[in-house]
Amino acid sequence: QLLVEESGGCLVQAGGSLRLSCAASGIVFSMDAMGWYRQAPGKRRELVADIRSGGSPNYVESVRGRFTISRDNAKNMVYLQMNSLKPEDTAVYYCRAEATGWSHQYLEVWGQGTLVTVSS
Repeated sequence: QLLVEESGGCLVQAGGSLRLSCAASGIVFSMDAMGWYRQAPGKRRELVADIRSGGSPNYVESVRGRFTISRDNAKNMVYLQMNSLKPEDTAVYYCRAEATGWSHQYLEVWGQGTLVTVSS
């Protein structure tokens, strides 16, 4: 019913910028929230940024001021603009979509992840 797919991860130098994209496809009653998570080697998956329909973006403190999340509701896409990248930003980044199905069921779908590697 719902598919989420990320793209844009690559190798980038410290201090550089990168933009991740996530596309959600499928038929749902409403797309309630979309966000980005990341998981570095040996660490737990953490929220990076998310945004709900009609709400303000939320960011983990370590990326605040450097990353920007944005949504294109008409296309069901979400983006993560990453600036001033640091080696500690290296992780697999996952897109997450939260939606309501046509039977009013709760839907949570994760993308497969895209690897971002920041070199010194």
